[in-house]
Amino acid sequence: MPKLTLLLHQYGVLLVFANVLLEQMGLPIPAFPLLIVAGALAVTAELSWPACLLVSLLACLIADLGWYGAGLRHGKRILGFLCRISLSPDTCVSQTEDKFRRWGVKSLVVSKFVPGFNTVAAPLAGSMGAPRSQFLLFSLLGSLFWAGSALTIGAVFHSSIDAVLDMLSTMGSTALIVVLSLLALFILFKYVERQRLYRKLRMARITVPQLREMMEMGCEPVVVDARSLVANDLEAAIPGALVYRDPEQAVRLKDVPRDRDIIIYCNCPNEATAALIARQLLAEGFARVRPLVGGLDAWNQSV
Repeated sequence: MPKLTLLLHQYGVLLVFANVLLEQMGLPIPAFPLLIVAGALAVTAELSWPACLLVSLLACLIADLGWYGAGLRHGKRILGFLCRISLSPDTCVSQTEDKFRRWGVKSLVVSKFVPGFNTVAAPLAGSMGAPRSQFLLFSLLGSLFWAGSALTIGAVFHSSIDAVLDMLSTMGSTALIVVLSLLALFILFKYVERQRLYRKLRMARITVPQLREMMEMGCEPVVVDARSLVANDLEAAIPGALVYRDPEQAVRLKDVPRDRDIIIYCNCPNEATAALIARQLLAEGFARVRPLVGGLDAWNQSV
């Protein structure tokens, strides 16, 4: 039996559990492809299909409960942590937060299929106080749907997957190097994408002391909250700020004179979301738009 197939045969269920658990904890180690392979091997009785499904559900449940508990205890701080470590741009994290706010705990049924949403959904449920019973129900349904579909795909297309496995097994250690190299390239690509976004959004910024000085001098700048609606639910905005993601408030920006000072803040690294919206407003003709250095955290610390 080829070496790679033998390894999967001997440690397949354990590998499935470890891979799923690490991915659900937030590490960039895709588990869906391994589940497809496991489903293919189950057809030839080299692995147990029910066992693979059960360990996948267990791994998902462990990770989801851990993130749910973290969100329940730490609220907005855990979301800020996820924003900092995410390989996705910060604006994508904010968008997933608003998706969860719209669909609620039911979004857990499909969250594992959406990159970026998977890691954020469980702590969001905890942060927003979703009942544990509802969380467990929809988390298990989503895990069953996600893991079951991958294993089923593997079973249906097992003949094609077996051919790929045979090819990889003949490559020996070279196959492992290729897989690890592809994973490293994926992580590098996401990192470069994020850094490129930061470079694109370089622009003049304003500090909290400068903003307070403007307010004290009666300049009356328009302050815009660029955070997600979920973030606004968890932590109050700067008094008088327009919430950009609230359609009823955002429309008021259209009536603001184009030469008015507009200060935009968020709570993500490098003020990425605020800078992105600032760029959009500059393109619309607003002349004096600046992100707030440090965002809402810096404002609250200065109070």
